[in-house]
Amino acid sequence: MKSIPQRTCIGCNEKKDKKEFIRIVKDNQNNISIDRTGKANGRGAYICDNIECLEKAIKNKRIEKSFKMNIDESIYEDLRNVISGK
Repeated sequence: MKSIPQRTCIGCNEKKDKKEFIRIVKDNQNNISIDRTGKANGRGAYICDNIECLEKAIKNKRIEKSFKMNIDESIYEDLRNVISGK
């Protein structure tokens, strides 16, 4: 039986199956993007698909700490839109 990969949310620190998360990726050129497939190359961070976890991660600058760089506000807006289903 194949095991399902587990990941930890950077907002609430809860462990869940990888497919339940939204993946944020930093590539070699330091571009930050949202990875729907979960297979894009680069350093990944995972966040639950709810707005509370996103707001907690933004407030505590957890995404910036994960990638060791400043994050543009447009990335946060994109994440809010993805979570709210726009």
